[in-house]
Amino acid sequence: MSKRTLLFLGLLVLAALAAAWWVLRPAPLPEWIAAGNGRLEAMEVDVATKVAGRLLTLGPKEGDRVEAGQVVATLDAEDLAARLRALEAQVRQAREAAREARAGVGKATADARLAGQVLARTRQLVDKGFLSSQRLDQDRAAQQGADAALAAARTRVAEAEASVAAAEAQVESLRATLADSTLKAPISGRVLYRLAEPGEVLAAGGKALTLLDTSDFFMTLFLPTAEAGRVAPGTPARILLDAWPDEPIPARVSFVAPKAQFTPREVETRSEREKLMFRIKVRVDEEWLAAHQGRLNSGVPGMAYVSLDPARPWPEFLRLP
Repeated sequence: MSKRTLLFLGLLVLAALAAAWWVLRPAPLPEWIAAGNGRLEAMEVDVATKVAGRLLTLGPKEGDRVEAGQVVATLDAEDLAARLRALEAQVRQAREAAREARAGVGKATADARLAGQVLARTRQLVDKGFLSSQRLDQDRAAQQGADAALAAARTRVAEAEASVAAAEAQVESLRATLADSTLKAPISGRVLYRLAEPGEVLAAGGKALTLLDTSDFFMTLFLPTAEAGRVAPGTPARILLDAWPDEPIPARVSFVAPKAQFTPREVETRSEREKLMFRIKVRVDEEWLAAHQGRLNSGVPGMAYVSLDPARPWPEFLRLP
């Protein structure tokens, strides 16, 4: 076969490929639709210890779903429980001491009343000449002593009640610490990472699990100034994931960055200012997520589309069923 024939056949193949591309090429987006690529993300929350201790149990495995408030792990807290019992005994002792102090106030009050009555009678008898002034001085001193004893008894009551309050505060603090030895899921979600195993000693702040908040998926994209200026929180959006290219996911814009940035960051020349971009966050519709629990995965790439004119219709491939 001659070179001319081979060249002719090659040109025919190229023409056929060009025609196929022209027919199968994706239709351009309408001018009222902005788009950007990104990855589906979800909030990650760590379940960490507030106190140091040995991990006793850790129930959920990676991929398991947990509910908010569910107990997911426990720490060995026998030493805390023993300390709590000792403090509770101290509270009982302090309360008993306060009870005795209050009884002492009652007795001191009665003694002071009696001393006052004796002094009054002595004063009458002295005035009539039946008793000497020396006896009056003795009874007056007795009354002053009884009053001082009453004041001291009241001070002991205040001190005993303060001791009770301090002991009770220590008990409440230790109870809170003991409660922190039980780790609960702060959110409903799926276990992304299991970071420890039973038997390990965790320091304060040590992480046991990382949870993925499956009720809040979003995608971050960047739009140029001309398009970002027409976008506001609440603007309708759609997400198409590479895993489901034919199933648009309803979403809305939840965040528009108040400050632009260069993309790439190193570009600072005046001629490249058209690359000034705004970060946009598109959040998946909550009702759609509730109806498709467990279907989305963080990290899946895709495209996000934002309507710059919500009054105009979505293209056919972005319309919801």
